[in-house]
Amino acid sequence: MSGSFATSEQHSHFNLKPLAVASLKRGVFEEAKDLAGDLPGWRIVSTDDEHFAITCERDGGTLSGTAKVTITCDGPDGVPSTVVNVKSETASGLFSRDRKNVLEFMTLFHRRVC
Repeated sequence: MSGSFATSEQHSHFNLKPLAVASLKRGVFEEAKDLAGDLPGWRIVSTDDEHFAITCERDGGTLSGTAKVTITCDGPDGVPSTVVNVKSETASGLFSRDRKNVLEFMTLFHRRVC
């Protein structure tokens, strides 16, 4: 089974929507890297400091497989306005944890930066 889930304004749960933060993009990006590195079962695979993107792997166990989670921070340079989005994609496993992966990160990140 493969699947994906991403933050969207269309979702009813506020932690599944893109998160707008009144802070500079660089600081928000560093907080996102810190959180992703601290979460159990998460591993940062790569970071793109120029485009403010983080690629992680989230271990889902034997039933869900490993998910690729991409975290992006978008906003104008030098202006304290950043929007954070998360997308989880799973290529294997019997069950998809993609929605749970996005919710896990966004719930904790919301607490951290808001």
